[in-house]
Amino acid sequence: MEFGVHFANFIFPEPDKAVDFCQTAERVGFSFAVTIEHVVLPTDYNSTYPYSPTGKLPGDHLTPLPDPLVWMTHVAACTERLRFMSGVLILPQRNPLVLAKQMATMDYMSGGRMELGIGVGWLEEEFDALGVPFAHRGKRTDEYIGAMRALWAADDMDYRGEFVDFQNMNCNPKPLQDPLPIIIGGHSEFAARRAGRLGNGYFPATGWAGDITPLLATVREEAEKAGRDPAQIQITTGLNPEDPLGSAQRMAELGASRFAIPSLLFEGDYVGKLERYAEEVIAPVQEQLG
Repeated sequence: MEFGVHFANFIFPEPDKAVDFCQTAERVGFSFAVTIEHVVLPTDYNSTYPYSPTGKLPGDHLTPLPDPLVWMTHVAACTERLRFMSGVLILPQRNPLVLAKQMATMDYMSGGRMELGIGVGWLEEEFDALGVPFAHRGKRTDEYIGAMRALWAADDMDYRGEFVDFQNMNCNPKPLQDPLPIIIGGHSEFAARRAGRLGNGYFPATGWAGDITPLLATVREEAEKAGRDPAQIQITTGLNPEDPLGSAQRMAELGASRFAIPSLLFEGDYVGKLERYAEEVIAPVQEQLG
């Protein structure tokens, strides 16, 4: 069982504090750090944020939110074992060839410690500002995954799709990891199906209070339909902060092997809080569940 710190670039945007926070997390036994993304945030919007009963993002639209790839690169250079996952990067807003290059380089330079957690996005106003169509973003996401994997797999590659079309292309260096993990985020049935078909992992939204059992069943069903082994799709979830030990047991029974803990829990005296969490939660869970 592995533990990670979630929303890390949102809670710790400052360069020095981000490094110290992640170095401490690595030292006490956390295995990974998860970042979030919005390129731009409108002052007002009509889109509905799906992970809050208010339909609005928590926090202020002026709060610093460093680009996840830049933040991950900065902190990876100052750590040794900690893995870094975007959770999630809004894939249809990105150029897939540029992103393939960025992620491959980051994985190569960090010694194979990167994971690309992706989602399709929900904030239509952000898509409009970026000049990216909001419609068909699911199909665009599927093609982008295929195009990136093609470039990572070999040289002189072709990809033919509705949104991505290239021939005889090369992208080097390749990622050290084969495959570089692509983690599908989201609590919708579409996300679960995409994880089963295409993902190396599945990351249901940690802020969603619903039952993930049907979603995990969908992941397994779709994997089997695609001729894949469902057991190879790693499940990352959140934990109930009021009962972390009990919820870790319940999530493990459902197939989860990684737990992303909100970094908000460690604000203030983050060194002491990380150390206590490692002693009171991580150590007992790993002793009990492995």
